[in-house]
Amino acid sequence: MRRYRALQVQQRAGMITDLELQKSYPVVIKGKKIFTYRSDFNYNRNGEAVAEDCKGSMNSKYHDPVFKLKKKLIEAIYGIDILIVT
Repeated sequence: MRRYRALQVQQRAGMITDLELQKSYPVVIKGKKIFTYRSDFNYNRNGEAVAEDCKGSMNSKYHDPVFKLKKKLIEAIYGIDILIVT
């Protein structure tokens, strides 16, 4: 909730635009839906799309291996970078 409020303040200040929650990114391979990733927050900063995922730690060794794979797939398929925040 703290991160959402901080992003709302940034949006009101004009630092970001188009703030949305839990945007869905379906992964479909050869017509078969494999999974759907939902980011915590999405917005535009300086004309670039940003997807954020909140984690308890910035240390990647604590991130779930499944999340790491999903992150790589989403970034490759959708051409975005997922920003990890705590």
